[in-house]
Amino acid sequence: MTVELPFAPVDAIIRRNADGLRVSADAAEKLAAHVQDRGAELAVEAAERATEDGRKTLMAEDFGVEQVIERDAVDLPVAPVDRIARLRIDDRYRVSMEARIALADILEDYADNVARAAAKLARHADRRTVQAEDIETYFSLFE
Repeated sequence: MTVELPFAPVDAIIRRNADGLRVSADAAEKLAAHVQDRGAELAVEAAERATEDGRKTLMAEDFGVEQVIERDAVDLPVAPVDRIARLRIDDRYRVSMEARIALADILEDYADNVARAAAKLARHADRRTVQAEDIETYFSLFE
């Protein structure tokens, strides 16, 4: 599966949580792949909720979001998040703009949590760079 999410915003998320550590390109790529997988899983669950309600359009509430933040408040770009949402759901579904923004916000929080933990793992390993192995170690320990 190709990664739809650009690495630059994921790299920025890791950096804002790394407290001065460097970030390897492989770490950003690895986290982007995990974020994409999580987004696709959430979209499948949201599609099931929409189907239960007799809708073909995914709404923010299908992602468990009651109030959607402003579009410019998220760093993850909305267009790739839309493509991520569609990876594992049927083409008959549409994704509302509010749902895209809600999903971007959820995925950004998810990436922040992983990045924060990966930075701790890098420091624990006495390294000055967050590496892909730190991302993988997080997932092997916590998911």
